Amino acid sequence: MTAQRALLADGRLHLNHGPIDLIVEAFGPAAEVALAYEQAWQRFPSVLPELTTELKTLRQPIGATLPSLAGPIARRMAAAVWPYRAQFITPMAAVAGAVAEDMLAALIEGRSLRKAYVNDGGDIALYLAPGEEFRAGIVGDVGAPTLDGRAIVAADSTVRGIATSGQGGRSFSLGIADAVTVLARTAAVADAAATVIANAVNIEDGQIRRALASSIDPDSDLGDIPVTIAVGALSSDAIGQALDGGVSAAERLVHEGLIEAAVLLLRGERRVVTSDEHRHPQISFDRGGHLPRGRPEGWTRAQTRGGAGGHP
Repeated sequence: MTAQRALLADGRLHLNHGPIDLIVEAFGPAAEVALAYEQAWQRFPSVLPELTTELKTLRQPIGATLPSLAGPIARRMAAAVWPYRAQFITPMAAVAGAVAEDMLAALIEGRSLRKAYVNDGGDIALYLAPGEEFRAGIVGDVGAPTLDGRAIVAADSTVRGIATSGQGGRSFSLGIADAVTVLARTAAVADAAATVIANAVNIEDGQIRRALASSIDPDSDLGDIPVTIAVGALSSDAIGQALDGGVSAAERLVHEGLIEAAVLLLRGERRVVTSDEHRHPQISFDRGGHLPRGRPEGWTRAQTRGGAGGHP
């Protein structure tokens, strides 16, 4: 297993090494973009070996003290999950976002670019020069993907990370959300928060099947914790109750300043969470880019679904 790279026909860079699969894109003078891509490639082959060296520690739940970690990605992961140490969580909850962050730093170092992003399976780290913006598509069903909405991030917002978590994604989830997309200051922070909120979109219902994580993947960092493996038909009340749990978690994280916004999606229903102090005119989740945020008077559930993937 060796690291591989390929320049795609549309100008994006594809990097793959075992479980790490990245889409990278930079915008600016051609010479600067070429140098940026080379810098990313020079960094990339060492990422997986660094993580593997500390994997045993990274799979352990965060306790009362931060673990001693050597690698910069590993340290990002631990810092991102640290706010949630009162509950069961391991640094692996932030691995994709932390990898995207690290690779973005390598990509842009010393370069003159207008904007750039690293997309690690839907967890996205952003660089935006003044006046630029980034648009992330929201997709409800990755099995039959259609663009159900988008999030627009402007350079003068504080958002530089987008992450999505939910049942049926690349990682196990304790909850039943189709997708929870989070905007935060960094990709690792967004990744950890999306995991926490998606876990909170949950109920006990006979239509939900669960299994021990270890029975599906003996190496899972979740061990013998039950994870969701299938969700059958749910009543409207059950959907609403599950989303309420996720909204409460998202509102707490917004209040604590850990995230800027979140969109929660389950069975065609969507909730958007922000707060007045975190509103920004160029951060929005909707079908066309301009859905009012927060929970205004007369709020009702919107009929749309989503997950996230980046595009400029």
